[in-house]
Amino acid sequence: KASIMTTFLRYSLWGLACLVAVCMTSPAQAQGIKVKQAELERVEGTWLLNANFGIELPPGLENALKKGVTLHFSVQFELTRSRWYWFDEKAVNALRQVRLSHQPLINQYRITAGGLALNASSLTEALRIAGTIGGWSVIEVSAIDSDKNYEAGLRMTLDLSKLPKPFQVDALNSRDWSLSGEWLRFPFNASMTTVMGRK
Repeated sequence: KASIMTTFLRYSLWGLACLVAVCMTSPAQAQGIKVKQAELERVEGTWLLNANFGIELPPGLENALKKGVTLHFSVQFELTRSRWYWFDEKAVNALRQVRLSHQPLINQYRITAGGLALNASSLTEALRIAGTIGGWSVIEVSAIDSDKNYEAGLRMTLDLSKLPKPFQVDALNSRDWSLSGEWLRFPFNASMTTVMGRK
């Protein structure tokens, strides 16, 4: 009987631990920045990037934004070529800043990117605009070799270094401030006119 009771308690505790782990990780997995779609289009002597990101803010960031804290996002694009004899060649490395702020007095959001500024009346609309990249020149034709195959990489992340100092501490220690950005990678060849990348 003692052995049966010990086994029962062991599996009960294991099941409880699994349940706690699921409860702790599920909300964090739902929040982050994901690339929904990316497209490279050749226009004369350059390649333009169009992309859509899905952004889900955790509660801590959403509350801070509504209280007037500006969120700074970085969009990273890179073009690499693998080399068996050395490190990968990084042919292109481009960075774009997107800023999202909220004006509590008029309850309006403002998105600034690439020298353009747009307003939104809701957080959903503001995140959609912030996650939309259109006509961003990222590759000059003269910078790459049309006979070689490359890999394009794209992601958006929250720049924690630009948060006010007290919020930076919270961002490092609390799940409510955690916001990850995943890479989307897809093959690229300059001989094509349009290159698509999808999750």
